[in-house]
Amino acid sequence: MSEEQAYRDAVVRADAARARLRDSAEAAKARVAPARLKQDAKDKIKGAALNAVAKGAAQARERPYAIGGAVVALGIYLARRPLLNLFQRLYVRFAETHPEHSETDDG
Repeated sequence: MSEEQAYRDAVVRADAARARLRDSAEAAKARVAPARLKQDAKDKIKGAALNAVAKGAAQARERPYAIGGAVVALGIYLARRPLLNLFQRLYVRFAETHPEHSETDDG
């Protein structure tokens, strides 16, 4: 093989390597584009949420009373202030049965 042929082969290999490097750089640039990263994050969050819902539904089918009790406990916790006010009003209404403090009396 002559030196000229070896040089041409080296140029062809260098051009191919440059083309591969350029393609790799473009692929990497596309992977780290903000829109792509945003879409990937949305897809991961959506997938995780769907998996959590499916897992929760499966557990609810396995243990309906336990899940129902947990939901009721959470509801009571979230509505604790309105429930406390309701029970205080009921206590006052039933504890104070003095005729001079009648609820129907305007005086």
